[in-house]
Amino acid sequence: MRGRVPQIAALNWLGSLSLSRSIHNLPFATIEVEEISGSQPAEVQNLVQGKWTGSTSGETIVDPLNGEPFIQVAEVDETGIQPFVDSLSKCPKHGLHNPFKAPERYLMLGDISNKAAHMLSLPKVSDFFTRLIQRVAPKSYQQALGEVYVTQKFLENFSGDQVRFLARSFAVPGNHLGQQSHGFRWPYGPVAIVTPFNFPLEIPVLQLMGALYMGNKPILKVDSKVSIVMEQMIRLLHHCGLPMEDLDFINSDGKTMNKLLLEANPRMTLFTGSSRVADKLAVDLKGRIKLEDAGFDWKILGPDVQEVDYVAWVCDQDAYACSGQKCSAQSIVFMHENWFKSSLISRMKDLAARRKLEDLTIGPVLSFTTEAMLEHMNKLLQIPGSELLFGGKALENHSIPPIYGALKPTAIYIPLEEMLKDGNYELVTREIFGPFQVVTDYKDNQLPRVLEALERMHAHLTAAVVSNDSLFLQEVIGKSVNGTTYAGLRARTTGAPQNHWFGPAGDPRGAGIGTPEAIKLVWSCHREIIYDIGPLPSHWEIPPAT
Repeated sequence: MRGRVPQIAALNWLGSLSLSRSIHNLPFATIEVEEISGSQPAEVQNLVQGKWTGSTSGETIVDPLNGEPFIQVAEVDETGIQPFVDSLSKCPKHGLHNPFKAPERYLMLGDISNKAAHMLSLPKVSDFFTRLIQRVAPKSYQQALGEVYVTQKFLENFSGDQVRFLARSFAVPGNHLGQQSHGFRWPYGPVAIVTPFNFPLEIPVLQLMGALYMGNKPILKVDSKVSIVMEQMIRLLHHCGLPMEDLDFINSDGKTMNKLLLEANPRMTLFTGSSRVADKLAVDLKGRIKLEDAGFDWKILGPDVQEVDYVAWVCDQDAYACSGQKCSAQSIVFMHENWFKSSLISRMKDLAARRKLEDLTIGPVLSFTTEAMLEHMNKLLQIPGSELLFGGKALENHSIPPIYGALKPTAIYIPLEEMLKDGNYELVTREIFGPFQVVTDYKDNQLPRVLEALERMHAHLTAAVVSNDSLFLQEVIGKSVNGTTYAGLRARTTGAPQNHWFGPAGDPRGAGIGTPEAIKLVWSCHREIIYDIGPLPSHWEIPPAT
């Protein structure tokens, strides 16, 4: 009978879900995605100390496709941060739970993950979040659905006992009877999470849940342009049993959040976003930070040309899916001369031409204007030997507001030797967070120059080595550092699922996401407890002074 109690509780929960869904469209949702408009704007609230709250100030978010004001975000200004500071301050350094305190919370969070995964697997719920993502960070339905799918699978992965398995300890025999050392994963306690606009659901959910699993109390800030997605997801988590007080959710500008971090002094902050902000926070927070910052991500095509259509398709997806707004997007491709002489570039051009605004396979760029991207392109085209391969023009017949970018998928050729010149390298390797990539070529004897280009890069997030030549793979992988590197004919730079590590390498501040290793690295620290209970040796005496 005891073994059936959780099953009965789960069935009762599912039954109440079905009943409530028949009364209301979705039991957790406070919006209807398709009804959000200038005449019916949605509202985004804050969560602090277990209560949803508004704000005396706010930001109006415009629809990225037509410029119409359609979301009101209750942004907190610098005068309103004290409740959030107080809330974090109430969490002790030893966390909400740890292996010696409230271990039943590991089971509770496994149960919540199971329920949330089930809900995201329901077509109505999955479609709700997919369409909501599209409204605020326009991307194709398939790309937005992929984000929901990865999130659902992640929650599925950490259902049941998997949360407590994250806190697995180890023991080592001591030097004498009664002595043993035990290593434990220990929470930080009060922590902060700051995430960007490009993955409104996947990045914040995976990091938020990782923080909770390990026993921390997080405050979460998502870019206000897209924070409505996480507001609704947090409501779903509450519906699945997450205590209201377990996390805080704040909408604010960067200056206000910076002040909050300095005053609340979280024991650890996870920041995903630009390198400029990341470096500032690392100084402000005295190194108590993990980063997943910019990625000027490279792809190298080896000497063995095969499956040209497939490689062209992957290049198109890597560079232009989500309009290039992925931290893992292909920023530069080094083509062996065999590939450069093939039909690859013409196939890439054809595939890029298929992308259209109507199905959001190309769309608004939320962090660069059209003028800024075209200005960068024109600077590149001043480099001797450079060439516009395709694109290079603004999108036409659209109503995307001018604060955002609207550019056709673009590729610029830059000769390798010109790229490596001191006056050019920084310009060529500047990350443009949009549908923009650099193409170059190399000969066999120029591979060391390609590897030199990789060595000089600052960000080391994703990379791809497209070759089935094992010696070539060995050479490139052995002399590079990117934290998530795909190797082989089917290698890509994007599309990271929930089943492997995703994060940079080569930086002690580097964060990971999605796997047990990533969660333990980012959201816990090591604590060693040495038991030494005796007995003392018979006839023990105080030894001479040492």
